[in-house]
Amino acid sequence: MSMQNWQGGPPAQNQGYMRASDSDRERAADVLKAGFAEGRLTKDEFDDRVRRLHETSTYAEIQPLLADLPQGPVPGPVSPYAPTTFGPPVMPSVVIHRPPVYGPVPGGPRPIYHAPRPMPFPPPPQTNGNAVAAMVCGISCFFTYGLTAIPAVILGHRARATIRRTGETGDGMALGGLVMGYLSLALIAIGIVLLVTLT
Repeated sequence: MSMQNWQGGPPAQNQGYMRASDSDRERAADVLKAGFAEGRLTKDEFDDRVRRLHETSTYAEIQPLLADLPQGPVPGPVSPYAPTTFGPPVMPSVVIHRPPVYGPVPGGPRPIYHAPRPMPFPPPPQTNGNAVAAMVCGISCFFTYGLTAIPAVILGHRARATIRRTGETGDGMALGGLVMGYLSLALIAIGIVLLVTLT
């Protein structure tokens, strides 16, 4: 960054208390930025001087902030009646950084907002077919005199093993089929023992 020169003639007497304009403060800020970039000011000194610069209103208040920099103090306003040998003043190019504008720009195209897609619901877990068959066979044991007890036990064990592996539902039905199948087998065994002992 190059040091920003102040334009104009030497300060006139008793004109240091004339009110400074925004462009004067911007040029003083450029001098401070150049001093900070060249290592003449620390970060704290630069921040403090910029803060004090924004609070100034006259040339006399701006002058001490730049007195120790190579460009010297801020010159006072040039009297329109005083002759000058510096020629017409040249305004330096000043870049004013404006904060970014969020949202729709006035007069610009309206933004298009897309609603988020809803998340699909996971499919419900399926009931294991062997568990249903084990339950049916277990209930049928009481109407078939135990003929479906062995299929109920086999299907119940197969259903519980499959449910542990796949996470399907129906463990309660498989367990019910097992209980009724084993109960029917136990009743059949007791009937056979009684029949043998009585004969």
